[in-house]
Amino acid sequence: MHDPPRILVVDDMPENVDILKTRLESQGYEVVTATDGEAALAAVRGSQPDLILLDVMMPRLDGIATTRLLKADKSLPFIPVILVTAKADTKDVVAGLDAGGDDYLTKPVDQASLVARVRSMLRIKSLHDQVVQQAAELASLTNTLEERVAAQVQEINQIGRLKRFVPPQVAEALIGAGDEKILESHRREIVALMCDLRGFTAFAEISEPEDLMSLLRSYHEAAGPLIFEHGGTIEKFLGDGIMVFFNDPLPCPDPAIRAVNLAVAMRDAVDRLSQEWRRRGYAVGFGVGIAQGYATLGRVGFEGRQEYSAIGTVMNLAARLCSEAKDRQILLSQRVATAIENFAYTSFVGEITLKGLSRPVATYNVNGLVG
Repeated sequence: MHDPPRILVVDDMPENVDILKTRLESQGYEVVTATDGEAALAAVRGSQPDLILLDVMMPRLDGIATTRLLKADKSLPFIPVILVTAKADTKDVVAGLDAGGDDYLTKPVDQASLVARVRSMLRIKSLHDQVVQQAAELASLTNTLEERVAAQVQEINQIGRLKRFVPPQVAEALIGAGDEKILESHRREIVALMCDLRGFTAFAEISEPEDLMSLLRSYHEAAGPLIFEHGGTIEKFLGDGIMVFFNDPLPCPDPAIRAVNLAVAMRDAVDRLSQEWRRRGYAVGFGVGIAQGYATLGRVGFEGRQEYSAIGTVMNLAARLCSEAKDRQILLSQRVATAIENFAYTSFVGEITLKGLSRPVATYNVNGLVG
């Protein structure tokens, strides 16, 4: 609503217009005028008044017809209409109200009645405008809320997909960056760790499926949180085997040290589990292989089933070292052994010929951590 309120006075008699204009301006209102219904329609669209005082008896387009046109125009905001009539005929008043008029005054217009009716209609106008504004704000808030919910659902879904293979904090960092392009195919130096259970194949041959599932569940439940705690990315589960790599999809400091630290923590966890396994007659151990080198990394699979994978000799080397590891051994390639020489005690195992590799590989075993 305008400040001060703007009132349109419509009457074909100039003296009536002057009287109403003078009385309304004395109350502090802004007044615009029109001399017939057609001029009133143009004035409404041009000045957007807050209230209309509309004479009923006018040539060409009378007040009732003008009111009907105003109320039918959906492009106009709500504007109260006070019909001003020289007739005291009830039918005339009813026809005006039925056309959409909001109140009426009879001529000669009494000053007190004029002021009271105008104030009443302007209060209604003000309340109506507030409701419209609040409705618009609510609609905007609803749209914003819907957009935020949709964005959060999308983010949750993205984090859920990423958490399948990266630590939660890494998944959240990737989503926070707003870009998953880092998961597309690329080349990077990584440290790969492969671990599995010693004697699991023999155990599987003589055990019930329920026992196998129980053992694997306890093993994965112990290993999984440790992998994420140390910042490892899970490449895949292969039954009792777990392939993990470090320094991707987000680079991390000292990936070799992280890998060895994880291997020792996992070995200790399996040691604790083995006590219960031995009581049940399960003769199962644990071995690890760790290698460092370049790999090509990225998402593989198809819509609905994707994994984040690494391809390269470094992955094969870690897997072959794991296959050679005896129970409780953590076998390292020379690059990894060199990278952790101030962090762990190692011993040279020898030049080992590994399946699928053309040359023997200098191999080291982790005996313990420094400090």
